[in-house]
Amino acid sequence: MGHTCNSIIINAPYEKIFDISNDIPRWTELFGGEYQKAEVVKKEGNKITFKLTDDENNTWQSWRLLFKDKNFAYAQKEEPQFPFKYMKIIWLYTPKTEGIEMSWIQHFEMDPKAKFNDQQVEGFINKHSQENLKIFKEIIEKEAAT
Repeated sequence: MGHTCNSIIINAPYEKIFDISNDIPRWTELFGGEYQKAEVVKKEGNKITFKLTDDENNTWQSWRLLFKDKNFAYAQKEEPQFPFKYMKIIWLYTPKTEGIEMSWIQHFEMDPKAKFNDQQVEGFINKHSQENLKIFKEIIEKEAAT
């Protein structure tokens, strides 16, 4: 099993951080070009079903549960699962004196037929998460300041 946890402090109001970070269509901007398309398929209560298309033109569907009053969001990759057996994601928003700590936790297992193993993918996810969290921070703090 693979597991990652990456965090950053964002100096902005919690409401703004939560709303911007969970605005799926903005992920093409927030994830620094990692996604060509980020489309909401359906919204039902606190559940959002969405499709992502990456920079290599791979498309998959996921769903996300928003628990704004509890300071977290939970997501799972649906179809196609490959190259994963499963991918579960939790985003935590923890108030700190210097701002809101946004943490991304990913728990997954790679399909045995995948090109990379769990440990290799942990490395990729950690690198990309740290880069992407910096973009989230920059964009959200800039918008909060205006």
